[in-house]
Amino acid sequence: MQVVAPKFGIRFTAMAAKCLAIAALSMTAVAVRADEVGDVQKLLSAGKNTEALQRADQFLAARPRDPMMRFLRAISLSQAGRIPESITAFTKLTEDYPELPEPFNNLAVLYAQQGQYDKSRNALEMAIRTNPSYATAYENLGDVYAKLASQAYSKALQIDTRSAVAPKLAMIRDLFPKERGGTAVAGLTNSNTPSTTPAPAPAPLPAPAPAPATKPAPVPAPAPAPTPVSKPTPPAPVPVEAKAEAAEREVESALQAWAAAWSKKDLSAYFAAYSRDFNGGKSRKAWEQERRERIVGKRNISVKLSKISVSVNGNKATARFRQDYKADSLDISSGKRIDFVRTGGEWVIVKESTGS
Repeated sequence: MQVVAPKFGIRFTAMAAKCLAIAALSMTAVAVRADEVGDVQKLLSAGKNTEALQRADQFLAARPRDPMMRFLRAISLSQAGRIPESITAFTKLTEDYPELPEPFNNLAVLYAQQGQYDKSRNALEMAIRTNPSYATAYENLGDVYAKLASQAYSKALQIDTRSAVAPKLAMIRDLFPKERGGTAVAGLTNSNTPSTTPAPAPAPLPAPAPAPATKPAPVPAPAPAPTPVSKPTPPAPVPVEAKAEAAEREVESALQAWAAAWSKKDLSAYFAAYSRDFNGGKSRKAWEQERRERIVGKRNISVKLSKISVSVNGNKATARFRQDYKADSLDISSGKRIDFVRTGGEWVIVKESTGS
């Protein structure tokens, strides 16, 4: 179900049965009945925020930690114009469920509505850090950077009208024409949640303030792109079927060992499953510290893999599978992809993404 977003350019993640136009995280919230979630979604789609909020509060009175209904409640608050309360609700979700990128994304949208673009940028960076494959967050982050650039260029022109930033400001203004329509996309999903009628698309980001009436300097034509230097094609693997099957078994064994180490909270074996160059988008020390806190902080962890598909190409391999993750009250089922490379006779992880 699509919901009406606040009136600014970056896109507000809504609740629906499927993710539209993005390779987003597919979540199954624990113990949420499809009829209850579906009823609240229908109320939100019809703009009946008061009724939706009442139904969500009734549900959460019995199950206060349920992430799906809390997510719906936060959206209901935002659509009702109760922005500070919605920000609080999404913030609490990011604290209780830091594994979910969607609350970070929606929190960024609310910050942008209030002109707090630095906070919006930080929230989007957290969404991307949580799920590097979250395309909506990347798009929203680009819009936030464009808005920050617009403000900086406008300030430069106020200080010095002879500054040659007018063409740059005009280019940014072209990115956000007044009639540009936004497209609401789906976010957190429940596999038992029925689809509903889409609501109107969100309004566009207001165009940046026009530049002072100075004649823009001509924009130089872009220089022709250099001809890319072709890289030598790596040698194809030896087409021996038995050898390929053995490599696939080795990759699957490494994958299962990684899941087992995670389940046992064996940090030494868990970190050894990753390449030394893997850092999760930050310094290796910071990544290890973050993972250590998330793993040790759970009382019980269970990671089970199913529908495993492995493809091997030389010393590189890709594993696609279904991951069922349980930790305390959290129960998440999602598609996942992990890329391996063979180093020193061992298959180690070089990249992982959710929703692939």
